Amino acid sequence: MNQFSAAALGVLAAGPANVPPLHSEEQESLIHASRDRSYSYGVAESDEPDFSSLAIGMMNAALEENRFLYQHAAPVMETLFHQIANTHSMVLLTARSGMILHSLGDDDFLEKASRVALRPGVDWSEKSKGTNAIGTALAEERPVVVHGAQHYLQANRFLTCSCTPIVDPYGKVIGALDVTGDQRSYHQHTMALARMSAQMIENQMFADIFPNDVIVRFHARPEFIGTLMQGVAVFSADGRFLTANRSAQFQLGLSANSLTAHTFSSLFGHSLSQLYDRLRSPLDRAATFVLYNGVKVFCVCDHKPSHHSETFQRKGMDTDVQQTRAAPARKAESASCTVPAYRKEALSSLRYLDSGDPQISAVIQKLYRMRGSDIPVMILGETGTGKDLLAHAIHNDSPRAHNNFVAVNCASIPETLIESELFGYEEGAFTGARRKGSVGKVLLANGGTLFLDEIGDMPRNLQARLLRVLQDRKVNPLGSGKEVDVDVALICATNKNLKAMMARGEFREDLYYRIYGMAVRLPPLRERQDIEMVTRNILASVCPTGKPLDIAPEVMALFRRYPWPGNVRQLFNLLRTAVVMAGDSPSVQINHLPEEFMEELNDAGSLESAGSRMEAEVADTLQSPTTAPGSPEPLMPKTTEDSTSLEKVALQAMAQALRVTRGNVSVAAKMLGVSRNTIYRKKDQLPEDVWR
Repeated sequence: MNQFSAAALGVLAAGPANVPPLHSEEQESLIHASRDRSYSYGVAESDEPDFSSLAIGMMNAALEENRFLYQHAAPVMETLFHQIANTHSMVLLTARSGMILHSLGDDDFLEKASRVALRPGVDWSEKSKGTNAIGTALAEERPVVVHGAQHYLQANRFLTCSCTPIVDPYGKVIGALDVTGDQRSYHQHTMALARMSAQMIENQMFADIFPNDVIVRFHARPEFIGTLMQGVAVFSADGRFLTANRSAQFQLGLSANSLTAHTFSSLFGHSLSQLYDRLRSPLDRAATFVLYNGVKVFCVCDHKPSHHSETFQRKGMDTDVQQTRAAPARKAESASCTVPAYRKEALSSLRYLDSGDPQISAVIQKLYRMRGSDIPVMILGETGTGKDLLAHAIHNDSPRAHNNFVAVNCASIPETLIESELFGYEEGAFTGARRKGSVGKVLLANGGTLFLDEIGDMPRNLQARLLRVLQDRKVNPLGSGKEVDVDVALICATNKNLKAMMARGEFREDLYYRIYGMAVRLPPLRERQDIEMVTRNILASVCPTGKPLDIAPEVMALFRRYPWPGNVRQLFNLLRTAVVMAGDSPSVQINHLPEEFMEELNDAGSLESAGSRMEAEVADTLQSPTTAPGSPEPLMPKTTEDSTSLEKVALQAMAQALRVTRGNVSVAAKMLGVSRNTIYRKKDQLPEDVWR
């Protein structure tokens, strides 16, 4: 079970509509009803896939119409995709209509998916594709798994799809989240992961919609407050019930409609003022109440003034972008430009990032000397090393700290949307454009800092426009004939080799020298000497209440051994899961760590043993270099003196195993005694010819 499974299964249990077993009578009845609807729509089982999709202008309009959903879903989709990577699967976000808005997937599966039009801009409602998880989940307004031959169209029967609707805080379905893969690789936990991710999206919507109302978070177990399992209920200032998430409805034992007749007092047995009084006490980190149904719960309350630059209108479910000229005075927050709360609070400036590693300390000292200069900064480093944290810390320690820090992930925004996201647009710039237009992230950062993450993924046609903005310090929104002055400090980050991209013509040379003022490199976690301090800092940030947990010495020893391919981000996710699993324990023990992590450690041990055996074989080969005529070539390739390190030997073993198996990762992994993920993590270090 991976690091999300415990939380996912908890969400699954708390959901209002459980998913029927794959071959149960309930599932057969659900599929039968869907097939009847498909037939009535005139869809034939033998129909070829419909590849018609929206034109670029209409796709932009659709993304704008579903902007609120997309902004909250995109980062969650990234997290979900990392959990299912290398499983021949993809993650899809759809609108209420069933049209796909965004997708992420394994390269090998995306090619198969394209054959049946599983891509943005294509309609996957039942009216278009017959019985399928997306269309059927939206029609039934409940989570649905459609496996293999249960699909209506014959062309889609190689798929297994797990889809769950996404509801807004008023209980209305506004879209769906789907995980689709090859039916042969279906796993029973996939739906639990999808539902957990959907609930993450739903929970994150509350703060944006109700910034000035009373948000009460509660659970029968205090350690679950701040996790997906917590109930979230919203009340007006005078205690009237407004709305609640699925977990809250489950714990309260009432539907959203039934709850509208209640107040905070009728549900929790006390007034809101009594809740405030209890939370003021230095002895109570969470107030304890007994619900009307006799269940004891722990409560915390969020009731703070709004700092959001965009407000969510309750009737139209559409974000209202206000005038742009006052943008520097507002805080920019969206899915593509938000630093998670734990990071803002725990690691908010350069001094908090200096945790004792010599390489990190050198980076911090260099940045201290550059403070206030407005020289562009380029942050280099592997994925997950904390480039966004460092960028935010640079901003917080600069003279611009009182103005906006606006981050844009150039890799997570669809290419069709990135131009309008960066530069904004005027009303009527394209079909479906929002009234009053859109600010654009560059103008939103006016007076502050613009952080372009994954700059190497910016489309080349937009690189020229960005260069003009940086040179002229003016922005011309789409559809506007006027230029607007803009003053931003620029920070960029990438895990790619921009010089190599320049040589291939993929990155503009003039832009490269404009953004490459000073470069700093964040080392991967495996190269750092401060992993214990980093671990303790993260533990302090992920423990919702009370004293941070300690960490057992044997766990820390494992952490020092592990290569951390996902770097700090992976460590954070692992510790967050371990804290939940630890429960009342005073420290994180080995049995609290995710099973996947322990399996990867075992795989690493197997690979080291295989490497040691092969080093001995290399020595034998060097002593006896000749091979009998006609004898098979040994698995271990011949090496030279500079390639006898364990790492190189292991990579050579992987490469040779893949050549022997003609790129079959599963067979190669069995030959080496490691998992498939171990090989996939080394994919970028292996020669291209081994995958052919």
